[in-house]
Amino acid sequence: MKIMVIGGGGREHAIIKKLKENKEITEIFALPGNGGIARDATCVPIGATEIEKIKEFAKAEKIDYAVVAPDDPLVLGCVDALNAEGIPCFGPQAKAAIIEGSKVFSKNLMKKYGIPTAEYEVFTDMDAALSYLETAPIPTVIKADGLALGKGVIIAETREDAKKAVISMMKDKAFGKSGENIVIEEFLTGPEVSVLSFTDGKTVKPMISSMDHKRAGDGDTGLNTGGMGTVAPNPYYTPEIARECMEKIFIPTVNAMNAEGRTFKGCLYFGLMITPDGPKVIEYNCRFGDPETQVVLPLLESDLFEIMQATTNGTLADTEVKFSDDSACCVIMASQGYPVSYEKGYEITIPDETADNVYVAGAAVKDGKLVTSGGRVLGAVKTAPTLEGAVEGAYELVKRISFGNAFYRKDIGARALKAGR
Repeated sequence: MKIMVIGGGGREHAIIKKLKENKEITEIFALPGNGGIARDATCVPIGATEIEKIKEFAKAEKIDYAVVAPDDPLVLGCVDALNAEGIPCFGPQAKAAIIEGSKVFSKNLMKKYGIPTAEYEVFTDMDAALSYLETAPIPTVIKADGLALGKGVIIAETREDAKKAVISMMKDKAFGKSGENIVIEEFLTGPEVSVLSFTDGKTVKPMISSMDHKRAGDGDTGLNTGGMGTVAPNPYYTPEIARECMEKIFIPTVNAMNAEGRTFKGCLYFGLMITPDGPKVIEYNCRFGDPETQVVLPLLESDLFEIMQATTNGTLADTEVKFSDDSACCVIMASQGYPVSYEKGYEITIPDETADNVYVAGAAVKDGKLVTSGGRVLGAVKTAPTLEGAVEGAYELVKRISFGNAFYRKDIGARALKAGR
C-alpha cells in the first residue's frame, strides 16, 4: 500500500517510523517532510496547506491512504478534499476539526453538554473585553479563538498584562484573524496532563498519558514554546482519574460532537488539568500533539496503521490498542533564541546507531548535509522500564548529537520523577 503523511515535523517523523512497522505498506510519502524524515520516507515539496496540490499528487500517485497530521490542513478541509476523491484518511473532516479550530466553539460545546472546563466569557468587541477585565479575577487566561501555532494563549498575572494581551490580539492583530474573537477564562490550578485518544466517532481508546514541558527554560521559566520535551506516562494521571475522564470528559465529548452533526474520527487530544475539583478540559486538539506523539507512539505495541484504518472504518471497538508498561522521555534540542529568533544552517551530526531514537523536526539537506532549518530541531527519545531510565537514556542520546547553536532543557522529567516518588 502507498501511504501519504501530510506534515513535516517531529510528530510526523514519529508517525512515519511507527507506520513503517506495518509490512503491507510499501511506500510512504511525506508532504513536505524534512531533511531528517527523508531517511524514512520519500519527501515531496508540497506544503501541508496546499490542499489542491496534495489532492493532485494523491491522485497521480494512486495513494491508498492518507494521514493528515497538522491542525491547519485539517481545519482547512484536507480530509474532505481527499475523501471526495475516494481516498480514505486518518483525521477529522473540517466540520469536526473545528473543535480545535475555534476555542469559542469548543468552550460553548463544553458548556452546552456539561463537560468540565474553566468558567469563561467570549468577546468580539475589544472595549467590552477591557471593561470586563476591570473586575475579572486575576490571574486570568486570554485565548485567541483560532489557530495560532500554539502561541495564542496568554496567562496574565496582572490586570495590566491581561489588558495588554487583549489589545495585542484584538487591535494589533498579533495572531491575525485568529484574535478577532477571544475567550477570557478562569485560571485553573493543578498538574497538567495530555491524553491523546483514538476514536471512530463511537468508541474512544485513550493512549498512554504524557506530560509536556512548554517553557523554554529550566524550572519552567522563559517563554512558552511548542514544547521542549515530554515524558510518558504522566504520574498524576492515576487509574481513578482515568476512569473519571472517560466517564465525564472523553465519551461525553464524542457524543456531543455526534449530537452536533460533527462526528469526529481520528486522534482527539485532551489537554487536561487535574484541579482540586477534579479533571477539567483546558483545550482540545484535533490531531496528535507535538512533542507528545514522540513519547506515546514508541510505547504502542499494537499496529498503528490497523488502528488508523479502524478509526476510518468505524471498527475501533474490535481493534486492539495496547501499550507497553515502559516509560518514555523526549528531550527537544532547539536552536538558541527559539521561540523568538534564531540562526539556521548549522550542520547536524546524528550517529547512525542513535538515528532510530531521533525524531527530526526542523532540518533540511544542503550540499548533501543535514542542517538546521527551524526552532525545534529534533527530539531525542528513549524508552525504558522506569521513568528514571528513560530520562537518563534520552540525555545520553543528547550528548551524542551535535549542531551549532543548540540548546535544550536539562530538567525534562524532573517534575514527573518527583511526583512519582
